Amino acid sequence: MKKLKFSKLITGTCLISMIVFPILFLLLKSSLSDVNIEVEALKREITKEENKIESLSMKIDELKSLANISDAIENEGLGYNSTNIKVISKK
Repeated sequence: MKKLKFSKLITGTCLISMIVFPILFLLLKSSLSDVNIEVEALKREITKEENKIESLSMKIDELKSLANISDAIENEGLGYNSTNIKVISKK
């Protein structure tokens, strides 16, 4: 009697497992696929932002060059006034 109940329990567990595990497997694979798609999209976005940062860094380097600063000063009608410069030295 006990052996029969135990056998039915094992059979029932196996049948349920055979139904539930494939479904769970498919759901997990689907979730993994969605996550991978999202990761790839974020990687592309990061690459775009890194390229923008690199471009802006190059523009900053270009703008802070002495020639460009001199041109901007001249365009604004400003000039170099050496009388405003004070040298402080240690004695």
